[in-house]
This record gives sequence, C-alpha cells and structure tokens, in this order.
Amino acid sequence: MPVERVILAEPRGFCAGVEKAIKALAWMVRVFEPPVYCYHEIVHNRHVVDQFEAQGVVFVDDVSDVPPGAPLMLSAHGSAPEVVDAARADGRVVVDAVCPLVTKVHHELKVRARKGYTVLYVGHHGHEEAVGTMAVAPASVRLLERAADVDALDLPGGADGSGPEVALLAQTTLSHDEWAGIVDRARERFPDLWMPNRSDLCFATTNRQAALKALAGRCDAVVVIGSDNSSNTVALAQVAEDFGCPRVVRVNDASELPDDLSGTVGVTAGASAPEALVDAVVARLAPVSGIERAAVTVEEEYFPPPPELRELLRGLEAALGLLNSVPGPGATADAPVRRVLADDRTTAAADVLEQIAALG
Repeated sequence: MPVERVILAEPRGFCAGVEKAIKALAWMVRVFEPPVYCYHEIVHNRHVVDQFEAQGVVFVDDVSDVPPGAPLMLSAHGSAPEVVDAARADGRVVVDAVCPLVTKVHHELKVRARKGYTVLYVGHHGHEEAVGTMAVAPASVRLLERAADVDALDLPGGADGSGPEVALLAQTTLSHDEWAGIVDRARERFPDLWMPNRSDLCFATTNRQAALKALAGRCDAVVVIGSDNSSNTVALAQVAEDFGCPRVVRVNDASELPDDLSGTVGVTAGASAPEALVDAVVARLAPVSGIERAAVTVEEEYFPPPPELRELLRGLEAALGLLNSVPGPGATADAPVRRVLADDRTTAAADVLEQIAALG
C-alpha cells in the first residue's frame, strides 16, 4: 500500500493498570499448575487473552464456575463486592488485579452513598467496570450515558424541601468529550453538585486521547489498534473522527488493515493493546518516508503488584528459602519478596507476553 508517512502517537498502548494486571496473571501462571482461573477477561484485548489461554488460563464470567481451592484472579476492571466475597469463599487463592484508579471510584461511590447522596455515574451500560462500580451501592446510583439522561432524572428532595444531594462520578475509560457534555448539564441542573477534586477519568486514557488529537488533523487516515469491547479503544476512534481525520480504521491487528490506505497515516493503540501489534501494523504500512513520533507527554506511573500476590510470593519464596537454608542471618521478613519482585518496576508487560508466547 502506498503509505507516505506514519505518525505514531505517544503515549499509546499499555497503561500502568494493564501492566500491573498482565504481570500479575503471568506470576499466577508461573506459580500454579494449570488451570488458573480469571474472572472476566484480564484486559479487553483478544490477543492478550489468547496468549494466556494457551498457558492454561480459563476465563469465566461466574466465579461459581471456579472449583474450590483453585487459583483465581479478578480482572483489572474491578468487581462487584458480592463477586469478591464469592471468589474468596471455598478456599480459593484470590488475587485482585483491579486498577487502583477504579478502586478510587469504588471508594468515592461508597462514601457518597453513606452520606445520603444520589450518585450519578457516567458510564457505558453493561461494561464490566460500570457493572462492578455500580454494584458498590446499587440503591444510590443512577447510570448516565448522555446529557439527555440528566434531564430525565426524577430525584427526591430533602425532607425540608431542599434539593437532592447529588454527586457525579465516572467510568475511568471514558473520553473527555463523552464526559464533558454530561458534566455541564449536571452542573446546570444541580448547582451544588459534588465532584471529586481529582478527575475520575484515567490519566492514561486522557493522555492517549490528547496525543491523538494533536495528530488527527494532519492525517489522511488514522489506525486505532485494539479490541471492539475496549471502551478506551472505541473512544480513541471517536476522538480521531471528531478532530478532523477523514478516515478512521479500528483493527485488532495488522491482518485487518485495508489495502487502500495512502498518504499520511496516524497510528495509536488502546490501553490494552500490546506494542507488538503496533510494530506489526507499522511494518505492514511500510511508510516510504519513514516514521514520525508525536509525543505529548511521558508517562512514568507505576502500580505495584496486588497485595495478595506479594503475600503469596513472600510465602512461596520463604518456604523455598527454608528448604535451601536461605535467607541467612540478618535477613528481614520482607527480603524474599523484595528479591522476587525487585525488577517488577522495570519489567515491561510486553516483554512478559513475549516470554509467554515463546513458551508456546
């Protein structure tokens, strides 16, 4: 295909939450004999899911399908409280890979509900993150998907005739533009609307959208890499259209690229898409005038492994250390897990996936 130039959006691809989840599940695969179970897809990307399935991971949509005593990971999108409780029953070894940003929203919803607020939650109906979040306080929350939903709300006022106490929270993977119109309308209708000081929108989602906005108007086409059930991937495609790109193509991988792309092509990837897919797309586009990198920021956020995994590895290595007379005198209780996880910050999930793929 006669592509003149490729402009790569930076940042793109894996966010800190996805990095954390993929590396955590890779540890589970190493520690336990298969099958290892995972509640829902660990992240919304078919290639990642396929690689783990090849290593004996079984993805389930109901924790009752997981045998008693089996190892189970909960996905990065967050789970309803009753799901977490059910997962930890029957002696299962549970590691919760929920993104800390999702945990923040769960906490905000719980606190506001306890204070008597009606919580307006901006999200996508049926999305795993939205389902898990709203289950924290289902009687107190209302789902909003568009600005018109604000006008349709019928909320009770206070006993003294005052207006309702209302809070506004969001699914972390929304585009800023999806969120903004609803916020504006909610503020108009509820002048005393409570919102958190720090936005619920994921910084990685916002950064990827900002990078794409900066290049979309310069491109004859934009290729967005990621799965169609990935909310932030779908949002990226919409951003490219809204910011002046005449043609936007979402693909799972290079095999889905159309043959008629030409001129300048922008390339980005959703937060669950491995960099290997980006490399393959660029290789197939084969730009005759090379690649330009369009960076808007550098991400340095790091989320450590889930605490249950740290405890698991601490116990495992401590046991192995006893068998081998290690650690020696002067070692601390945290030394084993520090050794095991010492390189976690500098180990990329993309490298972990390559190692998994090499195992066949």
